[in-house]
Amino acid sequence: MARSLTHGARAIAAAALLAAMTGAAAAAGAFAVGTCGAYGYGFDFRIAADARAAALKKCTGSACKIVGVMRRGCAAMAIDAKNPCGSYGWAIDSHLGKAENASMRRCYQFGGRNCVVRAWACDEKG
Repeated sequence: MARSLTHGARAIAAAALLAAMTGAAAAAGAFAVGTCGAYGYGFDFRIAADARAAALKKCTGSACKIVGVMRRGCAAMAIDAKNPCGSYGWAIDSHLGKAENASMRRCYQFGGRNCVVRAWACDEKG
């Protein structure tokens, strides 16, 4: 009797893990940028379209647009701290540090002189 309970518990645990992994695989995030340092993000949504809608809704500046969708990844945006309406850069990568570094490099490439990371978001489930 105890042996069949152990097998039953293992089967339930395996089914729960599979269900969690399946839900996580469908998760998505999105990142939006706009003018003058505006940004928005949505993460851990089941549907990418919902993540994009959330990112656009949170982006409070003008000319906001979706720059990418994240699945088990991170996005970062860097701006010129002394001129937030000037140069900026953004990046999406599987690791937050890499996304931050790439966004900083792009900010400098586009003429920024005092670039700092303004925002970041990670889609942990997806």
